[in-house]
Amino acid sequence: VPPERGVCTDVVVRALRVAAGMDLQALMHDDMRRNFSAYPKIWGLSRPDKNIDHRRVPNIQTYFKRQGYQLPLTDDPAAFEAGDIVTSLIPPQNLPHIMIVSSRRDRATGRLYVIHNIGLGTQETDELFRFELTGHYRLPREPADHAHE
Repeated sequence: VPPERGVCTDVVVRALRVAAGMDLQALMHDDMRRNFSAYPKIWGLSRPDKNIDHRRVPNIQTYFKRQGYQLPLTDDPAAFEAGDIVTSLIPPQNLPHIMIVSSRRDRATGRLYVIHNIGLGTQETDELFRFELTGHYRLPREPADHAHE
């Protein structure tokens, strides 16, 4: 998918590729090939699809949880750090959404912004708690060779 296009998951996949040298698409596909039964069965597939699986928020949530990246859910802004990844549900259809916590803060409230694509391209906005959070994840901060895990 070209950088100027895509959905919320593409923002996360690209950011991890650039900032952490982590190929989430390949890592998830490898894990799903070995552990397909651990992943959601929402789409009626009988096997992994490397072209789409990494673009589905529930699959990313499952992968992050399986890797031990999941943190407790809270509405305490102090629990979030730049680089954390959060998932939510967007009403009224409760569509899964994923965002990266930014290092930028709202000047008035001190709340951290998020980087995400909610249909208007990639944006950095003060919307960490706009929707019901369904997941909070923190990947290891130390450099690692994720491409070959």
